[in-house]
Amino acid sequence: MVSFCILLVDDHALFRSGMRLVLQSYLPHVEVLEAASLEQAVRGRIEPPALVLLDIQLQGVNGLEGIGLLKQRWPKVPLIILSSDLDPATARLALQRGAAAFVSKADTAEKIIQVIYRTLAGHLPVPAGATPHSSASEGDAKPRLTPRQCEVLDLLCEGLSNKLIARRLELSEFTVRGHVQSVFVLLQVSSRAQATFAARRIGLVG
Repeated sequence: MVSFCILLVDDHALFRSGMRLVLQSYLPHVEVLEAASLEQAVRGRIEPPALVLLDIQLQGVNGLEGIGLLKQRWPKVPLIILSSDLDPATARLALQRGAAAFVSKADTAEKIIQVIYRTLAGHLPVPAGATPHSSASEGDAKPRLTPRQCEVLDLLCEGLSNKLIARRLELSEFTVRGHVQSVFVLLQVSSRAQATFAARRIGLVG
């Protein structure tokens, strides 16, 4: 079930393919739409995406100029600039023109996904059927986990391996691995032990 859509605008097909796989691995319910140019990105699409990932070095109209065009089309849609150019002045200019964030293509998948999660926070509705796990507390803010991510986290905190979690939930190991990585990103941790500690500290599990 697709819960939201990300529009990826980049003129390199190989990068788009790799980025799509990363997004679908960390965000199981995302629909990734690809465009090789700004013209292709806005042509014929009526419903606004939840997020736009925009390459700054497009052929023709570049990404910096494209920020204004996309903001004119979808004023409320957050936009993240992807760039191989690490010049701080370029990043500042992109942010001044309305980009929500600026990330390097050389960053790890985990870092890019963290930026995407932070950018999407507040822009997406709570998933239908969300459990109390996904509500915010007055202390540490609880990340918005999907019901399936909550199930995976519960079993992870019980010490089950990915294989056992997959068997218990009748999922593939690959799918479970994606959910685990998504939980790591949401909790801003890098290990199962850290995830267990963080989840218990903020009350996601008992």
